Amino acid sequence: MITFENIKNNEDIRGYITAADDSLCALGYTEHSFAHVTKVAETAAYILETMGYSERETELARIAGFLHDIGNLVNRVDHSQSGAVMAFRILDNLKMPASEIAEIVSAIGNHDEGTGVAVNAIAAALIIADKSDVRRSRVRNTDLLEFDIHDRVNYSVIKSEVKINTDKTLIKLKLQIDTRISSVMDYFEIFIGRMKMCRNAAKKLGLDFKLIINEQQLL
Repeated sequence: MITFENIKNNEDIRGYITAADDSLCALGYTEHSFAHVTKVAETAAYILETMGYSERETELARIAGFLHDIGNLVNRVDHSQSGAVMAFRILDNLKMPASEIAEIVSAIGNHDEGTGVAVNAIAAALIIADKSDVRRSRVRNTDLLEFDIHDRVNYSVIKSEVKINTDKTLIKLKLQIDTRISSVMDYFEIFIGRMKMCRNAAKKLGLDFKLIINEQQLL
C-alpha cells in the first residue's frame, strides 16, 4: 500500500516539485513548493477526516494534495491536466491500485479554476485546500514597491484558517487581512472565481462555504 510518507519522501517526486516551483519562480508566481503542497495535503486530509471519510480516503487526499502542482513543471497553462498525467505515471509505476490512482488523478486534473469540477470527495477537498492557501510567506518578492496585486493580497494575509463547524454543516475560510497593504476588494478581484469554486466543492461534501475576512462574512 502506497502511503503519504512514501510519496513525500520519494526523491523523484521531490525533484519534480522543486523544478516546477523553480519554473513558477522564473515567471514571477508565488511559492508553490513544499510549504504549499504540504499545507494543501494536510488541509485536504483534515476536511475528509472531519467529515467522516475513511482513513484510506483521507490518505489519498494527502497524496493528491502533495502531487497536485507537479504539472507546473510542464507549463503553468493547463498544469492540472499535465500534472494528472504525471501523477498517473508515477503512481502506476509505484503499483498503486488503479481504483486509487483514478481518484487521485481525477482530483488533480480538476483542481484548477476555469476547468476544474469537484468530481469526487478528494477533488472537493483538494480544491478547498488549494484555493484557501493565501499567506504572507508565499510571497517571494521582498520589495513592497514592486508588488503586483497577487503579491499584495498574499502579503496582506496575517492569518488564514479553514474550519468545519461542530455540526459538520459549514466550512469557513477565515482571513485576517492588513488592509494597509491590500483592500478586501483586491482580494475579491483576483480570488472571486476561486471562492465560487470552493463553494461548489463544499456542496459536494454536503457543506455550506463561508468566507470571513476581518470577522465580516463576505460570501
